[in-house]
Amino acid sequence: MSVAFRRESDEEHKEPRFELPIPPGPNLVTEGGPALIDARIASLEAESATAEEPRREEIARSLRYWHTRRVTAIVAPPPPTDEIAFGSRVRIRMDGATRDIRIVGDDEADPATGLIAFSAPLARALIGAEEGETVSLPGRDEAIEVVAIIA
Repeated sequence: MSVAFRRESDEEHKEPRFELPIPPGPNLVTEGGPALIDARIASLEAESATAEEPRREEIARSLRYWHTRRVTAIVAPPPPTDEIAFGSRVRIRMDGATRDIRIVGDDEADPATGLIAFSAPLARALIGAEEGETVSLPGRDEAIEVVAIIA
């Protein structure tokens, strides 16, 4: 039989599983970041103990990511009170709506709850701004008004 018609196993034809991508740059976290990472690791380890084989491989992949993030985590110093920086809590007005956000690390981000990654365009535009200042976004001049820097 020709080699072209022989298949050793189904594993040969699966797409390769790459590691989860690590965001570029430093792994800055807020003061609560290490605890969040540890909680995520504990949750995955608990799930792994009872998971079936295909899911266990996914969990192992996630655990490699989170262990790397724990080792490389750098707790950022508290932000200044007079300008927006990593860790700042800020009240902004954008498109007529006011909302509170906090600038956090990539793994801490949850935009739906107001936690914005420092690498996001909104956070990058705000970093360095002061209370009362108006900040532009690409293609939109004076798009964001910094209402307050919240302690």
